[in-house]
Amino acid sequence: MNDVEDKLLELTEEIKRCTACHLSRGRTNVVPGIYGPKNGICFIGEAPGFFEDKQGLPFVGRSGKLLDNMLKEIGLTRRSVSILNVVKCRPTTSDGKNRTPTEHELKFCGERWLFKQLELIKPKLIVTLGGIALKFFFPKLSVTKTVGKVLKTKEGYKIFVTYHPAFILRNYNLLETYEKHFKEINEIIRAKTNRIATKGIEEKKSEKTQKSLMDFLI
Repeated sequence: MNDVEDKLLELTEEIKRCTACHLSRGRTNVVPGIYGPKNGICFIGEAPGFFEDKQGLPFVGRSGKLLDNMLKEIGLTRRSVSILNVVKCRPTTSDGKNRTPTEHELKFCGERWLFKQLELIKPKLIVTLGGIALKFFFPKLSVTKTVGKVLKTKEGYKIFVTYHPAFILRNYNLLETYEKHFKEINEIIRAKTNRIATKGIEEKKSEKTQKSLMDFLI
């Protein structure tokens, strides 16, 4: 275990013990996230949902299955990327349902923990999954106007904007666009480094059959 791994392990344990805000009182598990290689790709969502809270892992359930299979399409796995959320504990409504984290919750948790994680893994590319994750970095921007674009934060991070997998599950017509985004993400990384395994990422130009959403969920 190297120095960065030691520091990530220590930071993860700190996150798991965090009781700094009200969200800690309703959680089952903290969801610190999972780490891939340093200087790689980091996918960032907004917050844990029901299944994430139960398992303590990011992006599980149907959304996680779709994300895993989109990664597979470009030759990657969960072990080859980092997957984090801005908020580490599940935000819930008064009747226990998932809800969107507030602006204050994003700022408080993101500045307290997410930035420390990013400082250690130093991603070459951050992929924001959905509008809430995007707004943590760019409060005035929306996915509608920036989706598929590459932005740069004041901290110097390069960000690719795309949809949350849960949004794709509700909007099947955008699946082809989502596939294109992941191919673009892979091309950006390939242009920067040869360290990430990229088996099977070349687009089959002669293939004319269109995939259905179920191809990514089976």
